[in-house]
Amino acid sequence: MSTKTRTATRTIAPRPATRPGVYVLLLATIGVLNVIGLVMVLSASSVFSLDSHGSAWYTFIRQMAWTLLGVIGFLVALRVDYRAWRRISEPFLFLSGALLVLVFVPAIGLEVAGARRWLGVGSWSIQPSELAKLALIVFAANLLTRREPEVHDWRRVLRPVLLVLGGFAFLVVLEPDLDSALLIGIIVGVVLMVGGVRLAHLAAVGGAGAALAAIFALSAPYRRDRVLTFLDPTADAANTGYQAVQSFIALGSGGIDGVGLGAGRAKWLFLPNAHTDFIFAVIGEELGLIGTFIVLILFFALVAFGTVTALRAPDRFGMLLATGITAWIGAQALVNMGGVVGILPASSVPLPFVSFGGSALLVTMVAGGVLANIARQTQ
Repeated sequence: MSTKTRTATRTIAPRPATRPGVYVLLLATIGVLNVIGLVMVLSASSVFSLDSHGSAWYTFIRQMAWTLLGVIGFLVALRVDYRAWRRISEPFLFLSGALLVLVFVPAIGLEVAGARRWLGVGSWSIQPSELAKLALIVFAANLLTRREPEVHDWRRVLRPVLLVLGGFAFLVVLEPDLDSALLIGIIVGVVLMVGGVRLAHLAAVGGAGAALAAIFALSAPYRRDRVLTFLDPTADAANTGYQAVQSFIALGSGGIDGVGLGAGRAKWLFLPNAHTDFIFAVIGEELGLIGTFIVLILFFALVAFGTVTALRAPDRFGMLLATGITAWIGAQALVNMGGVVGILPASSVPLPFVSFGGSALLVTMVAGGVLANIARQTQ
């Protein structure tokens, strides 16, 4: 064999016989959560759909349509190299910010129950704050990668991220959606911490953010009622504490193995938002402690697989991107389930992959596809 041939042979890396195990497990976990979501949305929304739209299948059909779009988005994100997101970081951020502004334009933004959070036509709408979560993760990961040597200089790294984060959070709070604004802050904070920003700087920012959150939470009557309800749900069980009490009743009725799929009573218009923010309560009632434990294990597994993906990522950008997406899904699941069981104040954020929701499901599926793409390239 010639020297040239031997050199060429040595420089060609062998293709792996199988894909990394974490990649396959990540795909399976996301797939199972989506299946659970479809089944539980059908069960939890049937009475509401029949009462509001004359068909028990109405909400489920819409969820199926959004799930199909989400699968397409997932597959596209899976096929695109995650490094490509660096090239569109700033345009993506600008687009997300522009959409957040557009919700306040009367002829464009949709107002529902006094909140302006959506863009679209009729019941088919998107929530720009969902897109903003992914855009901020990509932006922060890209900035922390480009300016890695300057990561301890708060003017070069922390300040630009905080300016963008502050602007986005302010727009989201104005919608008003304090829950999503807090979640965005948590996600970006995790990325900054893992990216190497000084903990002293983050502690100062976190303290200021917590103080602002407390002021906003107590400044509006409905948000103040939510905090007081969290402290004592039974104090006004027929009014402000009604949803929390009905959630506890549903969870308590399920026992160990539940009353049976489709046999729950909470969805008979007793529990508000049974198929959206409080679908975990319906899972507890119909599938019992076993069902809720399975959902918890699936989210713990997803966070574990995301963490492994971040640790094994081929480069710093992939590590930070995987960290942000994992923190997003894990924190949002924790906030939702914590509100349902009463260990956190009730929130308006959906349970990822499970709750009924259009743009929330679509964007989360795209983010899941990005995470899976990174996992596919882990060593």
